[in-house]
Amino acid sequence: MNPADLSAVLLAIVIDAAGRRGATPELTLDDVPLERPRNREHGDWASNIAMKLAKPLGANPREFAEEIAAGLREVDGVSAVDVAGPGFINITLDAAAAGALAKRIVEEGADYGRGDLYAGIRINLEFVSANPTGPIHIGGVRWAAVGDSLARIFEFEGGLVTREYYFNDHGAQIDRFARSLLASWLGEPTPEDGYGGEYISDIASRVIAAYPGDLFHIPRDEQQEVFRAVGVELMFGDIKASLHDFGVDFDVYFHENDLHDTGAVSRAIQRLRDLGTIYEKDGATWFRSTDFGDDKDRVVIKSDGEAGYISGDLAYYLNKRERGFERNLIMLGADHHGYVKRLMAMTAAFGDEPYVNLEILIGQLVNLLRDGEPLRMSKRAGTVVTLEDLVEAVGVDAGRYALVRSSIDSQVDIDLDLWSRSTNDNPVFYVQYAHARTQSVARNAAQFGVDRSAFDASLLDHETESVLLGILAEFPRVVRHAAEERAPHRVARYTEELAGAYHRWYDARRVTPLGDEPVTDAHRTRLWLNDAVGQVIRTGLGLVGVTAPERM
Repeated sequence: MNPADLSAVLLAIVIDAAGRRGATPELTLDDVPLERPRNREHGDWASNIAMKLAKPLGANPREFAEEIAAGLREVDGVSAVDVAGPGFINITLDAAAAGALAKRIVEEGADYGRGDLYAGIRINLEFVSANPTGPIHIGGVRWAAVGDSLARIFEFEGGLVTREYYFNDHGAQIDRFARSLLASWLGEPTPEDGYGGEYISDIASRVIAAYPGDLFHIPRDEQQEVFRAVGVELMFGDIKASLHDFGVDFDVYFHENDLHDTGAVSRAIQRLRDLGTIYEKDGATWFRSTDFGDDKDRVVIKSDGEAGYISGDLAYYLNKRERGFERNLIMLGADHHGYVKRLMAMTAAFGDEPYVNLEILIGQLVNLLRDGEPLRMSKRAGTVVTLEDLVEAVGVDAGRYALVRSSIDSQVDIDLDLWSRSTNDNPVFYVQYAHARTQSVARNAAQFGVDRSAFDASLLDHETESVLLGILAEFPRVVRHAAEERAPHRVARYTEELAGAYHRWYDARRVTPLGDEPVTDAHRTRLWLNDAVGQVIRTGLGLVGVTAPERM
C-alpha cells in the first residue's frame, strides 16, 4: 500500500465518519495530511486530519481520531493504528502491504512517481537570459541548473514546458561590448564603462578572422558595427556551447530586438491605452501601474521618443500569452526584487492573474570557496566567476547538484575542495555511489543465480527495509511538492535520504547467499527492493540533470 492508496482510504473513512455526525465536508486527497513520523516507533504514517476537522465538525479531536482509527483497523494491509496526544493518528502497515511497493516500482520503471499536476498545461520557463556580453557568471549558472531541473520536474508532472532564453540584444550594454572589442583590436585601453578580460581579446581576434573584408579601411562607426554584429553572435555561440556542455539547452532563443522591429512594443502600449491605463505627462507616455499595486507609475515612452524599460516587458509578456502559454515563469537574480510589483501590475492590467499567469522567481547569490576563501576573479572573464570556472573545478554533475540542492531563497557557498572529492562527505558522490552500488549488487546477483523470478513482500520485514520502503513511497509526493513549490532542491535532498537508507540496508541484508547457502525467495525479493532503489535514485538524479553511473 502506497501513500496515495492510504490517503484515498483515509479520505473515505473521514467522510464516512463526518457523515455520521451529520456533516458532508467537501474534501479531496490534497486535504488529507499524511506524513512519515520522525520516530519510526510511532508507525509508518501519521495524520492530523482529526485535529484539522474537529472544530468545524464540533467534535472532540481525540474522540474523532479514535473513530477514524477504528475504521482504519478494518483495512487490509494495516496492522496497527494508534491515537496519540490530542488526536494524532499513527498507522503501521504490515510487511506485505508495505513491501509490495518494491515490485510496483520495478514494473513501472522510469514512470514511477510521474504525476499529473500540470497535465496538458503549457508552461513557459524563462531562465539564465544573460546578456551576450561575456561568459555566464556564477549567479546565472545557478539559474541554469535550477531552471533546467525545474523544467524536468514540470514535465514529469505532465507539463508542456518550453525552455526560453531572452536574448537581450537591444540596449546600451551591447554598444559597450562592441566598443570594448574594437578597443582591444586597436590596442586601446578598455573603455571606462566597457568590458575586460581575456575573452574580449579572444572574441576580437575571432571577429577579425570571421570578417571577409579589410576593417582598417572603413570608418570607425562601421568598424564598431562589425564588432557588434559579429562579436555578439560569437559571444552568444560561446554561451550556448557552455550551457549545452552543462546539460542545459533551450527550445526558444527570443531576441529582444524583434519586439521593437515588429511593432510588438507599440501594439502592447496600444492595448493598455485601449484599456484606459495609459496617460500623457511631461511629454512622456505613462502606464498607470499604481492602479494595479505598483509603487509608482512607469514610463513606457520617454520624452525623447525612446521606449521605456518596461515597454519591452509589456510586449514580451503579450507575445508569450499569444503563443498560448498559460503559465509563465521568469527567473531573476537577487538584485531584481524591485521588478516584481511592476510586472504583476502589468499582468493584472492585461486582465490576467498575477502569480498564476506570471510568476517571478528570485534567486540568491552564489559564492565559490577554495581553502575557505571566496573566489573573486575568473581566469578568463577577469572580473566575475563563471560557468567554466565551476565546471573546471568540480565537473558538471557536482556543479549542477551543488547549485540545485539548496533552496533558491538561500545564499549558497560552494566549497570546491569538498565538491571535488570522491568521498561520502561529497553529497553528489554519496548519492551516485549508492546508485552504482545497486548496479553492482544486481550484477553480483546474476552471477550467483539470483533473479526476480519470485517476490514475497512479507519477507521484507527487517527494520531497514521498512525505512527504505517508506522513503521510496514518498517519492511521488516529493516530486509533486517540488513542482508546486518551485523547489527542485527537495528532489536532490530526497535522493540523499534514500541513498543513506540504502547504504544502511546494504550493511544489514544480503541479496546474494553466503558460502553454500541456497538461493531463496528472500534473496530474490531483496533483489526487487535493490532494483527499486536503483530506479528511484536514477529518476531523481535525472530530474536534477545529474548522471547515475553504473560503476564508480
